[in-house]
Amino acid sequence: MSDPTRLPDLASRALGGAVLAANDEFFAAKENLVLPHPPQALPGFGHRGKEYDGWETRRRRSPGSDWAIVRLGVPGVVAAVVVDTAHFTGNHPAQASLEGASVEGHPTVAELERADWQPLVPLSDLAGDSANTFPVDSTRRVTHVRLTISPDGGVARLRVHGTAVPDPRLVDAGPFDLAALENGGRVTGVSDEFYGRPVQLVSPGLARSMGEGWETRRRRGEGNDWVQLTLACEGVVTLAELDTSWFLGNAPGSASLTGSGPDGEVVVLPRTRLQSDTRHRFVLEGGPAVDRVRLDVLPDGGMARLRLWGRPTAAGREALGRRWFDALPDVQALEVLQSAGVAPAEAGRLVGARPLGADLPPAVARLVLGPGNGTVQDAGGRR
Repeated sequence: MSDPTRLPDLASRALGGAVLAANDEFFAAKENLVLPHPPQALPGFGHRGKEYDGWETRRRRSPGSDWAIVRLGVPGVVAAVVVDTAHFTGNHPAQASLEGASVEGHPTVAELERADWQPLVPLSDLAGDSANTFPVDSTRRVTHVRLTISPDGGVARLRVHGTAVPDPRLVDAGPFDLAALENGGRVTGVSDEFYGRPVQLVSPGLARSMGEGWETRRRRGEGNDWVQLTLACEGVVTLAELDTSWFLGNAPGSASLTGSGPDGEVVVLPRTRLQSDTRHRFVLEGGPAVDRVRLDVLPDGGMARLRLWGRPTAAGREALGRRWFDALPDVQALEVLQSAGVAPAEAGRLVGARPLGADLPPAVARLVLGPGNGTVQDAGGRR
């Protein structure tokens, strides 16, 4: 993608992101950093001074800097960071930096202080009242980020744009939405997004208003509107949910789903009539595997959510597992292997040998390739 800020904001509260801790939030609360809506100019003054829609620390009178730790709503590989100082003019930080860490489970703040933090954005100058954008060159998956501002001041929003990299161990535990952003699904094409971005179709949770869906302008010519999705991995779709909630006079008249995969183009859901303000659920036969799906809405209109529940194929699960394991920072990769029973010396060898080849020890094959894959593939890919 040419503009990495078009990738999802992995830190957004809308995806479950949260600010776990900050060393100071005297003037404005740390939680504002990850709110999904644009920062607003707030009128008036409160007990502690001018009110701001952001995070603001007191004036520092000793050496040092201020910081905030954010748990990403969706772990992934970071491609760009925006430190937005909107409405902070004479009170924005002079500089900022960002680090990332990848930690197993649900760590406490004290445990995060001991994490293996790695730089994502070096200490960089900031402009006031600006969306300061920094590209990130990284291939490692992170679960948390730490924003450091120097020496003090206010930041309205922190945006951490990137690609979701799900933990395949969670995929193995139950039903799997192949299209979901949090599982690695992504929008790769759209005909029109005049009223709402298509990434909202695959965002977590139910839409709370019409503004939290995808909506096109009114079509005045021939044809129809569409969205192209690349799925989290190759899989078989068994249940499709097309949700037009909140769209009353502007829902599509009908829709269809067309997939692409190893067997070429296949019809996932034929053209089907839709109703307004309705969660439509269609049980499917579970046909050929697909790794891309195109949603066609006819002729135009809006939709709140698209869910494509199904099961990964063996090849899809393997690709998902390898992508996840290869993106883990070394420390976490060692921890993952040792928790699976791999001896420390062997774990170190495997981590250093990434990307892994086809000849995997059984314990590693079960972890990376999925349950039931504890045997080694032969050269033809069979088990």
